[in-house]
Amino acid sequence: MSHTVITTSTTGRTSGDGMLNLGYTRTIPGLLKIGQMVALLVAFLCVRCARGWPSWAAFQFFEVVSLWFFIAFLLFFLMHLFRLQAKMPCFNWPLTEFFHYSVGVVLVCIASIVAAVKAGGVSALVVSSVFGFIATFLMAVSLWTTYSVSCGPHQTGAVV
Repeated sequence: MSHTVITTSTTGRTSGDGMLNLGYTRTIPGLLKIGQMVALLVAFLCVRCARGWPSWAAFQFFEVVSLWFFIAFLLFFLMHLFRLQAKMPCFNWPLTEFFHYSVGVVLVCIASIVAAVKAGGVSALVVSSVFGFIATFLMAVSLWTTYSVSCGPHQTGAVV
């Protein structure tokens, strides 16, 4: 019996070789980033559009924190979407995201608690604090998944 092996090769580009990584939007980290960005944007817009803030300093802090982390997570999302991590290998991107998530969970949670306490019955401010808590939860989930990637146990390949 003789066996014949046929090898074929393609020279065209497949959908995974392109500059845009649309598959990232269907992954768990991609969906978490989208959810975080939506929650932070809604929280920011609710505070921005509300009239009669009971505490000016508290809601200014909430605005700054929510807008800052919205922009930071938008940049991370675009970096994954356009595969820019490969073009900048000098950064440890999982560790950078872990740092932003850890700081974000703390600051957005504090800002949401302060916003909930100082809302004074203004419904838009209450909604903004609820969306802040939703963003905090989504960031905590992302923090946990990023921790398992960047700080979890690694295989060394050494035989004991």
